[in-house]
Amino acid sequence: MIQLAVEVALEAGAFLKESVGKVLQIERKFGQETNLVTEIDKKAEEIIIGAIRKKYPDHDFLAEESGSHNKTSEYRWIIDPLDGTLNFTHGVPLYSVSIALEVRGEIVAGVVYEPNLGELFTVEKGKGAFLNKKPIRVSTVNDLIESMVVTGFPYTIQSNPANAIEHFVNILMHAQGVRRLGSAAIDLCYVACGRFDAFWEVYLSPWDMAAAVLLVQEAGGRFTDLHGAPSTVYNKQVLVTNGLLHDKMVEILAMGMKGKMITSRS
Repeated sequence: MIQLAVEVALEAGAFLKESVGKVLQIERKFGQETNLVTEIDKKAEEIIIGAIRKKYPDHDFLAEESGSHNKTSEYRWIIDPLDGTLNFTHGVPLYSVSIALEVRGEIVAGVVYEPNLGELFTVEKGKGAFLNKKPIRVSTVNDLIESMVVTGFPYTIQSNPANAIEHFVNILMHAQGVRRLGSAAIDLCYVACGRFDAFWEVYLSPWDMAAAVLLVQEAGGRFTDLHGAPSTVYNKQVLVTNGLLHDKMVEILAMGMKGKMITSRS
């Protein structure tokens, strides 16, 4: 099944790349100015679901734009056809296709494809994580001051900040650098391959992270909620690290949850 996911991700990614620069019909979901969907998102999702359904007509789907289908199968495909829609609409070449397979409640395989760089991340539970067929591992950075950390902000940040700013500032005061790329799937993949050392976000959906969280775990990283407790992709909070930085990240995030903001490196 992983090969089918690869083929479909490549097809959807090629479609996204070909669609850059076209005049887009942009809608705002749930009345949120930063939560966008275009006809390109919808068409890419149709490509993915159509191809998988052709081979596995009884499988279930949980997709960003069309929601859940079937709801009776033990097999469920979790799909984000365009992770990084805001980047895409502004011509920023950093977005991805994410496809994961869940079997009886467990994520067992995933693919994340970044079409502009031609980077294909693949993973199967128990078989390791790969970038363009080469094995990847998380970094060995063990001091936060030497780390590069990445995050994202929730669509609701203007009305419900959820301590996102406190977290950002607090981590910035302890890390070598903090980045915000605009695609959670890519953020997580970059932790898996050692480009980043940690990622946190206070509000994600399953399709944002299902494939890439497994990738991090198979690459030797750690995945919990922001408190450091065991988690699943259905918990909106996510913290992933190379494992070595995890406890320190939990400690600093706890300050932000209390509304505390560090104002200097001391």
